[in-house]
Amino acid sequence: MKDLTRPAAAATLALALALAACAQPEVPSDSYYRLQVASPAPRPAPVFKGTIEVNRFVADGLVAGRPIVYSEPNQPHRVREYNYHFWIEPPTVLLRDQLVAFLRAGKFADTVTTPEVRIPADYVLTGRIIRLEKIDGAAPQGVLELELGVRRADGKLVFLDVYKMEVAAENNSVEAAVRALNKALDAAYAKFAADLARK
Repeated sequence: MKDLTRPAAAATLALALALAACAQPEVPSDSYYRLQVASPAPRPAPVFKGTIEVNRFVADGLVAGRPIVYSEPNQPHRVREYNYHFWIEPPTVLLRDQLVAFLRAGKFADTVTTPEVRIPADYVLTGRIIRLEKIDGAAPQGVLELELGVRRADGKLVFLDVYKMEVAAENNSVEAAVRALNKALDAAYAKFAADLARK
């Protein structure tokens, strides 16, 4: 007489493993986001004669990483990062490249370059990202805070200021926060441009 215990036990175990695998929650897919600043109207004459070089921005800690960071109003000193929501590039590159495009479209200098072009510059523009985050809660928003400065090639400071923009988001989704941060970036660069024009 055949011993059916072993094959039956193996089949039961295989079925249990298959059912357990089916019960696992689906892992969310990664999502990537970009910030894209609105182009300004071209100026009739450049603010800077010659070449302005825009350096890669700097940032510290979580702000420098590609995961989107967020905080909650009842815990403003606690910042977290999402596991599945990322900027398409590091913010230090993303915001620098958008500023380059903005300055070129607005004709703020005869030439706007990055250090990779390796040509002598008459002015150097630096940026520091202080905050770039989503705020959750009953009044969700995107918060952007930047320090932007311009110096001459000889090191003399021409301009330095901090721009903080808080824009309400439609809801608590990451997509809504990214739209709010796009508006914040538009506002920050527009204010910076206006300040440069008055320097």
